[in-house]
Amino acid sequence: MPMRAHAKTVVALLSQRGETVSVAESVTAGGLGHAITSAPGASQVFLGGVIAYSNDVKENILGVDGALIQEFSVVSEEVANAMADAVREKFGTTWGIATTGIAGPGDYQGIPEGTVWVAIRGPINQSIQLQLDSGREAIRTGAISSAIGAFARILS
Repeated sequence: MPMRAHAKTVVALLSQRGETVSVAESVTAGGLGHAITSAPGASQVFLGGVIAYSNDVKENILGVDGALIQEFSVVSEEVANAMADAVREKFGTTWGIATTGIAGPGDYQGIPEGTVWVAIRGPINQSIQLQLDSGREAIRTGAISSAIGAFARILS
């Protein structure tokens, strides 16, 4: 199912359930929030997001523990989960979704380009590791599509 169809499904299901979502994005740089809000009715369920591209923003705005980043790396399941929990708490939403990863070019501290973690936190928690390729934009698009698709499946 294409990304727009997933976004429509997400917005419709959240509306039906009276639930809300917020996002904390690193590798997707605002693309996830943009994709969700492309669906009609998004203003009823999408409260906002934080583009936490730098570690400073992850730590000082979201409140992710710097020790967690040091121990596990900024591109890890633990940091993605902490980002999703933090944005959910800050916005007071039912759900928080976070993305962190390496879009490239090149690897980062031994983590291969294309490694992405998506964390979905709320009544159901799920984290997903992706290994994407084909360059920066394809990695970002793949991460956004995977996040929205996984969230639609959880809500269904």
